[in-house]
Amino acid sequence: MNKIGWIIYNGNLPGNKFLDFAQMLHEAAKEQNTKTYIMQNNNLLSSLSTNRLELLTEYEVPDFVIFTDKDIYLARQLELIGIPVFNRSEVIETSDDKIATYQVLANHNLPIPRTIIAPKVYTNREEKYLPNLDHVINQLGLPMIVKEAFGSFGEQVYLIHTKDELEEKVNELYGKAFMFQEFIQSSKGRDLRLQVVGDRVVAAMKRFSAEDFRANITSGGIMEAYEPSEKAKEIAISASKAIGADFSGVDLLFGENDDYIICEINSNAHIRNLYDCTGINAANEIVEHILKKLRDSRG
Repeated sequence: MNKIGWIIYNGNLPGNKFLDFAQMLHEAAKEQNTKTYIMQNNNLLSSLSTNRLELLTEYEVPDFVIFTDKDIYLARQLELIGIPVFNRSEVIETSDDKIATYQVLANHNLPIPRTIIAPKVYTNREEKYLPNLDHVINQLGLPMIVKEAFGSFGEQVYLIHTKDELEEKVNELYGKAFMFQEFIQSSKGRDLRLQVVGDRVVAAMKRFSAEDFRANITSGGIMEAYEPSEKAKEIAISASKAIGADFSGVDLLFGENDDYIICEINSNAHIRNLYDCTGINAANEIVEHILKKLRDSRG
């Protein structure tokens, strides 16, 4: 009997890019003779009681779920009632929190920018206690990056040039989770996006911008197809596996001497730009990987 899956996306977000990712996966599943339904997370209510976890939905629960959102509570609820979820809630949670991601990568001895985590503070105080910014500057130098733990599409990332700018930004972010980070000058305005599925890099592109220190397409960057080196592939695959992802988009910065530095891991990276750039539809690889994993688990 063929398995039936759900592809869940966030129904509250504006624009079509989130639905587009789900539709690409849906079409890929159809090509592989697998029936899937596209579901909005806001149509699936999680219910808890002393002796029961369930979904309040009129639909029959699926055999598996491809989760393209960051609603970790829903993803975890699905797992708790016994439904395989790709990527798992733990992976989504780690990927969504950039501080947690860097901690995992550092623990696996993978290359990341030098990073200092801002202390956790609370906003219900009149007086603000800032960390020792001189010490941060001595460790990381200027310019430096200040990056919020939660953000997407290159937003919530700031290039800081002076101590005054740094103090202003820290005051602005007071109460949020963020970090100070070494600015990789050799990668200014350029990076790589590698799409990892399982143990393989299935597609890659180079992104660059002449106007911005970030290379994200959403921020105005330009993309071109790219054939990454074996070294770049190895780092991207290792990063994806370190957080336990079945599939992910790994962003690499260009370090000195042909080295690569991990900038970010996206557990639900959109693949439309990658397809437009390379002609490779990563959705096919993602669905094939998931179906194989389901078959293997069945024995």
